[in-house]
Amino acid sequence: MDCPNEYNDDNIYTDIEWAIGLNRCMLKIVGLWPQNSKDTREALLSKLRLLFNVITLIFVLTIPALVSLIRVWGDMMLMIDNLQYTLPLLITVLKISIMWCKKKALSSLIDMIMSDWIRVKVKEERRIMLRRAENTRVLALCGGIMILFAVLITIPTFFGLTVRHVTNFTDPGRPLLIQAYYLHDVSKSPQFELTFLIQAIALTLSGLSYTGIDNFLGLLILHICGQMENLHLRLLNLGNNSEFTTTLKFNVKDHIRLIRSVQVIDNTFDLMLLGLLFLFGILFCLHGFLIINIVNQTGHLSFIQLTSYILASVCVLMHMCLYCAVGEFLVTQSEKIHRATYEYVWYNLEPKTARNLMLIMLRTKKSLYITAGKIFPMTMATFCNLLKTSAGYVSVLLANRD
Repeated sequence: MDCPNEYNDDNIYTDIEWAIGLNRCMLKIVGLWPQNSKDTREALLSKLRLLFNVITLIFVLTIPALVSLIRVWGDMMLMIDNLQYTLPLLITVLKISIMWCKKKALSSLIDMIMSDWIRVKVKEERRIMLRRAENTRVLALCGGIMILFAVLITIPTFFGLTVRHVTNFTDPGRPLLIQAYYLHDVSKSPQFELTFLIQAIALTLSGLSYTGIDNFLGLLILHICGQMENLHLRLLNLGNNSEFTTTLKFNVKDHIRLIRSVQVIDNTFDLMLLGLLFLFGILFCLHGFLIINIVNQTGHLSFIQLTSYILASVCVLMHMCLYCAVGEFLVTQSEKIHRATYEYVWYNLEPKTARNLMLIMLRTKKSLYITAGKIFPMTMATFCNLLKTSAGYVSVLLANRD
């Protein structure tokens, strides 16, 4: 739908809701939305939701899963069955901790997003921002569908139909959703039903936390990419503006603002991305080792279990690819600004005016990107190198088996 060059407050807040509404809803459910509500009651409920989320995540899932991992240590099949849940749970704890500790910085980024939408824009700039917001909503919807699918899987598990590798040692009665060890006897009723229910609730909340934080990171990066596209558009049309100096000054300030925003995002999420990098590498190696073993007919898994491991590997692969693709898109947009400044017809300007373009030129010499632990840039090149390294470790595991 076409939009006017100027639009009223109703349209502005409709756009804001379109851009961040879905992400805000997912994070509010688990109490992780960075901005504090002005309503005291709502703020208290948000803290209670977060407290419940953290307690169930740590004491219902993570600690029992780690204890179970210690008990099955040495059995490769049971360890892989355990680690495919335990490692994501540990990463989820890390993600929630980062969101809580960096709440102030993240709140300022949300304020920046809202200011960008409120600021007066031409039609083309608004269209670009809406397109990036649509990309963010698609990612959030895909994450929501994955959570819904995971919840539906719990239904047949309650009746004993599971894709897990189950033994009498790990599950003496009916199988639970994940491999975990509890102090009480879960093989009897109603202990089993209550444990199963609280596991299902905890897994749903942890899935919302895991996916919601990822989507929030995507929201921040894609919004900045949209702002860079707008800056690139303004730089291309810089010569058509009668107030060249004033417009250039605004663009320089806007570029510095975007650079600082990327630095805040990198400082906030670099440790999380490093953890996700290790998570991907370990799970990809273990799943690859297991699948190759089954293909060589040295393991014992049903077709449904083998399919579940393959789907889990593909899911982890696509998730990591998404992180790197978004990071690559950020690098691409920053390089477009670099090219726009260098290709500008500066030789037609007055020397003093042309010198002002150097401020952007110097800033764009180094591409903007997010990193994993300040070490690895999140780009498609990093993703390809990670695949090669993981495949190499799979071959080492198979060689040691032989």
